[in-house]
Amino acid sequence: MSTETVDKPVKKESEAFLSKRRKKIVTDPLNDDNPITIQVLGICSALAVTTQMKPTMVMSIAVIFVIVFSNLTISLIRKLIPNRVRIIVQLAVIATLVTLVNEVLQAFAYDMYKELSVFVGLIITNCIIMGRLEAFALANKPYDSILDGLGSGLGYAWIILAVAFFRELFGSGAIFGFNVFEAIGFTADGWVGMDYQANGIMVTPVGAFFILGLIIWVQRNKTGYVEN
Repeated sequence: MSTETVDKPVKKESEAFLSKRRKKIVTDPLNDDNPITIQVLGICSALAVTTQMKPTMVMSIAVIFVIVFSNLTISLIRKLIPNRVRIIVQLAVIATLVTLVNEVLQAFAYDMYKELSVFVGLIITNCIIMGRLEAFALANKPYDSILDGLGSGLGYAWIILAVAFFRELFGSGAIFGFNVFEAIGFTADGWVGMDYQANGIMVTPVGAFFILGLIIWVQRNKTGYVEN
């Protein structure tokens, strides 16, 4: 009689849909590894499109869409991409998605298309997107790559929205076009007896630099991050 034993195959446990590791992929770029305030990437759009909340919101949605689906696409085809042409393939994927965003804006939000057309085109060269494709999507599975893109996109979005909030509020006294100071009685015949005088510096890139610098200072002071 044979005394040989047959080893039973070990069943590999599947990772939870939102495991601790996967939650960290999404949450890290929001604060501890923010692409703008920590990695100092994507600064151009933080200065150029943040004079008002509405175009900044549209830009945020566009970048989130492009980075999520770029990550997904590159992750799906990562084993088929020759290493020597990977950058070209990544640029082609990003350019295709940016063109799609541009066409949708032109068809359904023409005024916003005219305001953002140049800056939407520059998403193709956004260092945040290229960085995530190189650092993450080329080496990870599609679902994790989607989460990474979502986290990086949201981390980018909340920073530029915060910059736009203060620039529009102090630059024109409004939020999404709603006159905040007028609504609270800050007029010549009302509260404190004076009109709100718009801060002209806030509608210039200098104002964006100032606000972004304050956000970086506050965040790094809170997290204890130090440049090496």
